[in-house]
Amino acid sequence: MNTKIPNHIGSREENVSGSNPSDKVNISDRNRSLIMHNLVSNALDIWQPDMGNKKSKSLSGETNPHVNSGNESDESLLSITQKAKGYIVNGFDSDIPKVLVADDHAASRMTAVALLAMEGYEVIEADSGALVVDIVIQKQPDLVLLDVMMPEIDGFQVCQLLKQDERTRLIPVIFITALNDRRSRIRGIEVGADDFLSKPFDRVELAARVKSLVQQKRLNEDLDHAEQVLFSIARAIESRDPNTGDHCERLVQLGKSFGEYLNLPRNQIRDLMWGGYLHDIGKVGIPDAVLLKRGNLTTQEWEIMRQHVSIGERICQPLRSMQGVLPIIRHHHERWDGSGYPDKLRGHEIPYLAQIFQIIDIYDALTSERPYKRAFTPEEAISVMAEETAKGWRNPNLMQQFVDFIRTSHQD
Repeated sequence: MNTKIPNHIGSREENVSGSNPSDKVNISDRNRSLIMHNLVSNALDIWQPDMGNKKSKSLSGETNPHVNSGNESDESLLSITQKAKGYIVNGFDSDIPKVLVADDHAASRMTAVALLAMEGYEVIEADSGALVVDIVIQKQPDLVLLDVMMPEIDGFQVCQLLKQDERTRLIPVIFITALNDRRSRIRGIEVGADDFLSKPFDRVELAARVKSLVQQKRLNEDLDHAEQVLFSIARAIESRDPNTGDHCERLVQLGKSFGEYLNLPRNQIRDLMWGGYLHDIGKVGIPDAVLLKRGNLTTQEWEIMRQHVSIGERICQPLRSMQGVLPIIRHHHERWDGSGYPDKLRGHEIPYLAQIFQIIDIYDALTSERPYKRAFTPEEAISVMAEETAKGWRNPNLMQQFVDFIRTSHQD
């Protein structure tokens, strides 16, 4: 079967004549993507309270020579930046932390409440496990001080429920145990406890452990918020091109399924899934005139489009949690024979997750309807990808594993 389609299948922007253009072009139109760049940079600054005067590079003309920076940082953008930086937590000056003390023994509970109040915390009380989960969801405390033995629901069950709930999973839990209760400590670790305290309380130890975990919780929240900013921007970019439909969502599910088929470790499957959302986030720096152009791109426009991988890498680089996704973002357009971009990597020089992601990206593009093509059947898509593999564009062993995966999936 010889199905006629554009030379490169993976993405709309690669349907262009000329594979290695050398001429560059400067585009002087003032594009709203610059403001998006600055918002990304400002958002990433929020979670880096210990960096002093160091700032993430602003993705303006310095990082994308095809977008004219001009004087886009107007008063409204400056206002947004200043408000964002106001959320940086240095100590607890900007927001009094809340601690929930859950203990059915009134005397023990009152001791903990008094000690924490002296340290400046806002304290909430609960005298049963049944109340704790509802209070935590409603009040969103910064930490839970939790007795092991309580009526109705014990501390282990409460902790397990909190750690399984997306709304409360980041809230640290300190178990209150007897001094030599080794069994309770082991069980606590199994259900996700963050720390342990023994009765009777030592004020200095209590204050130190609570303060440390509250600070860690707020840093985790900042990181979580920064990740959500990136995912939201990625979805906004996808919505700019209505022709791609739910491309990102499909890639997330396909990455998860194929990763599990390959028996990848959990962190690599997560990176593949995140790559589904973030692989094209660098398109925020590509002018609409190029990104949304119908028909083939010119050589100069193609040179601009190719920059989205390096722009995307710079956007996500400040986040440590994104380090496993960066190779996918930068290298998902490399080819096995070295004819891809941006670094012309060959064979196993191409990061393994980028090879995997490229295959699922191309498969989804082939099996989805686009303005320039109909949706191919799985067999037609596999046939086209086999032709490309024969040209030297794909890892043949990995491609065979993907073919087996698709055929097995459709048999199920």
